[in-house]
Amino acid sequence: MASQFNPQYVQGLVDHAVEELHGLASGAAISIHRVPGSFEIPVVVRELARKKKKHAIIACGVIIRGETSHARNLSRSVTDALQQIAVDYGVPVINVVLSFDNEDQARERCLENRINRGTEAARAAVEIARVMSELRRE
Repeated sequence: MASQFNPQYVQGLVDHAVEELHGLASGAAISIHRVPGSFEIPVVVRELARKKKKHAIIACGVIIRGETSHARNLSRSVTDALQQIAVDYGVPVINVVLSFDNEDQARERCLENRINRGTEAARAAVEIARVMSELRRE
């Protein structure tokens, strides 16, 4: 799941996540759904979770703060919705809808390798999918 807003940063997250997923779970089926912006992510994540065919869902978006409180409100709304979907449907949702103060922070965490949040999201998705699989076999 990826927002089309702030495309270079979101694509960086997606690229790093896909690369890491290929390394960690080479046989994993990966599908990417694009939505206009971060606000639209939860409704599509909910639809994916409702179908219960995914072991984990990674939601990628980038919000860069401006001069108003819009970014803070958007970030909180998306975070709350994604957590509620995960709990309601029992499908892990890895929230990589990130808020940054500026483009330097976005570049460092979305495009560079040292602390790339896409890479971290892929690792978290594989680990939580493994845990959930174990719990469901008990």
